[in-house]
Amino acid sequence: MKSKILQTCIGASMIIEGYQPRTNTGKDEWGDLDSNSHSILARWRNYFSQLLNVNDVRHRELHKTEPLVHEPSAFEVALAIEN
Repeated sequence: MKSKILQTCIGASMIIEGYQPRTNTGKDEWGDLDSNSHSILARWRNYFSQLLNVNDVRHRELHKTEPLVHEPSAFEVALAIEN
């Protein structure tokens, strides 16, 4: 019963909205529109491989706001407690 009502509502909304064809376009490296699905997928693949490339992140030098502070030794802790 629910599925028939749902199908009726979906059908009614499609009639009200009318036919809206789907366009599959994307921009290439130069900003021109491209409608070839293979080149669009290749463009997204290149984009995300550059974005998520783990090798580049490992080679970058991290800039820290504070220098790395090492853990105090037992002698340093005892000296600080005495003073």
